[in-house]
Amino acid sequence: MTLHTGERSSFTLSEPDHARLRARLDLALQRARRSGHPTLATITCALAPKLDPSAVACASRRPGEPWFTFEQPDRGGAALAGLGQVVCLEDSGADRFATVADRWRSLSASAVADSPGEPGGGGPVAVGGFAMAPDGGATPAWSGFESASLLVPEVAFARKQHEGEQRVTLTLAALVQPDDTTEEWLAGLSARLQELSAPPLPLLDPAPTGRFQVSSGMPPEHYEAAVARAVELIRGGRLQKIVLAREVQVHAPSAYDPAAVFGVLRDAFPSCFVFCVGRGPATLVAASPELLVRREGQRVSTIALAGSTRRSADPAVDAHLGEQLIRDASYREEHAIVARRIERTLNRYAIWVTTAPEPALVRIANIQHLATPIRAQLAAPVEAIELAGLMHPTPAVGGEPSQEALELIPALEGLDRGWYTGPVGWTDAAGDGEFCVALRCALLRGNVARCYAGNGIVRGSSPAAELAETEVKLQALLPLLTS
Repeated sequence: MTLHTGERSSFTLSEPDHARLRARLDLALQRARRSGHPTLATITCALAPKLDPSAVACASRRPGEPWFTFEQPDRGGAALAGLGQVVCLEDSGADRFATVADRWRSLSASAVADSPGEPGGGGPVAVGGFAMAPDGGATPAWSGFESASLLVPEVAFARKQHEGEQRVTLTLAALVQPDDTTEEWLAGLSARLQELSAPPLPLLDPAPTGRFQVSSGMPPEHYEAAVARAVELIRGGRLQKIVLAREVQVHAPSAYDPAAVFGVLRDAFPSCFVFCVGRGPATLVAASPELLVRREGQRVSTIALAGSTRRSADPAVDAHLGEQLIRDASYREEHAIVARRIERTLNRYAIWVTTAPEPALVRIANIQHLATPIRAQLAAPVEAIELAGLMHPTPAVGGEPSQEALELIPALEGLDRGWYTGPVGWTDAAGDGEFCVALRCALLRGNVARCYAGNGIVRGSSPAAELAETEVKLQALLPLLTS
C-alpha cells in the first residue's frame, strides 16, 4: 500500500491502491442503493515517512473549505491533518456530545474501510471540536464554529511512531449516495490528489508594514471587578472555584496567515497540542498544554492542569518561581479541586483510577503549571467523544460546583467564549481518539485576532494578581501576532 510522490510533489495512487479504491467505492455504492442511505468509504495508503502532514494540509487547502491540523511534536511527532469534508456532524445543546457520538458510531460502523485502530491509519477519522457552552459560538465572531462540530475530511494525513519508526499515511474518504457512480468519485478523488503539494510551512513576515493595535474586549478594570465579585461569592459559600476569562483583540495591518502562525507555535511549544481549525474565512489556532482525554482501547489518560506562574530566563529565579507555585496554598487548593473532580468522573466508569500523589511542575516556553497525570482502565467501552463530554468542562475551565459556576460565568465575563476552553481533537472508527482543551488560542479572521486567557478564582484570589496572570498567558500568542 503505497502512494508515490513525484519530483513536483504530485500525489498519485499506485495501480493496486487505485484498484482497491475502486472496489471500496463499488461496495459502498451497493450498500447505499440497498439501504437507501449514504455509505462512507475510505482507503488508507502509506506515504514517505519524512512528509509533513500539517505542511501538506496548509499548502493544499482550497479557499473557504474546512481544514484541520493537530500535533503534539514531543509525543513521537504525533500529527493529524485533514482537508475538506465529506460529512459534517453538528449539534447544539446539553446533549450535543451524545448526539454527535451516536451519529459517528452509526456512520463509521457501516463504513467500507480498513480495520480501525489508529488515527487516519486504518479507517475513517472525524476531526473538530466543541464550544465551551452548550449553545456557545453564537456571536458573529465565531460564525462557522458550531457548538458541536466534527467533520470527516475528504483527505486525512496522519503521522505516528509505529514499532520504533515514523509512519505517515493518507486516507481518502467518500460519502457515497445511492445515485452516485464509482467513476464520478474516482475522478473527483484523483483530481483532489493532483492538487496536493508539500512545500515547507510559510514564514511570518519579519518586518510587516503598518501598525498593530491591541485592545481588550472589556476594560481591564472589568476583569478585576469580576474577580472581586467571584471571591465574594466563594467566601459566601456559593462556590469553591470559578474560572473567569478575558478577550484581547489585535488589529493587524494585513491579514494573518494561520499556517505561518501555526509554524511558529509548533517550533516554540513542542510539548503542547498545537492545532489549527479552519472554518470558512476564520481559523482557530492554539498551543494548548492541557489534555482533556485520550482513549486507547480501554486505557484512558488525562491531566489535571491548574495553577500557573511565569517563567524567567534566570535558572535560579525560574526554579524559585516554580517552588513558590508548588508551595502556594491558594494554587494548591485550585489544583486539588480539578484533580478530585476528574477522579470522581472517571471512577464511575473505570475498574481503577490512578493519580500521581503530588502535582509536578510542567514548564513550557513562557509559563509553568501545576500538573497531575491521571490514568484509568475502563470497566466497559466508553468512546472518546463520550469521554470528552463526561469530562468537559473540568473545574480547570469551568468551576466547582460545576452548574453554579457555568451559570455565573457568562454574566461575570461578558463575552462568548466560543470554542475557547472547549474540547478540540479527533476520533476514529474504534472509538479511540484524543481531545485537548482549547487554551492559549487565537481566533483569526482576516486582519483581526481574538486572543483569550483565563484563571481559576478561589477564596484567596487577588484581582490585580489574576489580571497579571492573564497577561502572562496571553504572551504565548501576542508577541507573534503583533510583530
